[in-house]
Amino acid sequence: CGAADGRLIPLCLVPLWDAELAAAEIRRNAARGVRAVAFSENPAWLGLPSIHSRHWDPFFAACEETGTVICMHIGSGTKTFLTSEDAPETVGATGIFTNSAMSMIDWLFSGVLVRHPALKLLYAECQIGWIPYVVERIDDVWRTHGGWATRGPKLEEPPSTQYYRQVHSCFFKDSVGVQLLDQVGRENICFEVDYPHQDSTWPSTEEVARQTFGHLPADDVERIARGNAIRLLDLPFT
Repeated sequence: CGAADGRLIPLCLVPLWDAELAAAEIRRNAARGVRAVAFSENPAWLGLPSIHSRHWDPFFAACEETGTVICMHIGSGTKTFLTSEDAPETVGATGIFTNSAMSMIDWLFSGVLVRHPALKLLYAECQIGWIPYVVERIDDVWRTHGGWATRGPKLEEPPSTQYYRQVHSCFFKDSVGVQLLDQVGRENICFEVDYPHQDSTWPSTEEVARQTFGHLPADDVERIARGNAIRLLDLPFT
């Protein structure tokens, strides 16, 4: 990536078996210009401590300090939610966004983003049409269920505050999410290609982009197509 003159943007891997080693690797790569790291949407599914455990605090602190975005690809917990062992593959392919939805809910109630207000998250390949309901629901649960829900931190602000400030998601085929752009957040999404597997828009990506969000005002098109990613990853482009 370093020799690609900005055409390739690195996404680094870190040793997940040791949070201190992971933090050191974040700082080492950040010094070389890396601004993103791959993480699991649910480390507990990997047999690792959850994000609620405070185990990952050194890693989170290093990411916040260096401006390294924590990127979670859909399915990076190694499992997907399925209704039964004999359900068709199409059931899992349709509902796979629930991995990212549950992960986002987990983060927004964990207190991590409150303790690290400059930390940024990015969800990849998860689409965005589900986000308005999740954002509405988490705030409703925060208001109405706080009396009995004693486990976890007491959040002073609605969880949606954290979402709009610190969470981003990628989409490649989601006209519903674009219709709900005010609730999803114009600054919170990035368009992706998802090349090269079967769910990708390639080789018709430009046409799909035009159909999906090309009708929006020019400043929104610029944000979604490139501007939000440039800002999020602090890329050297204008």
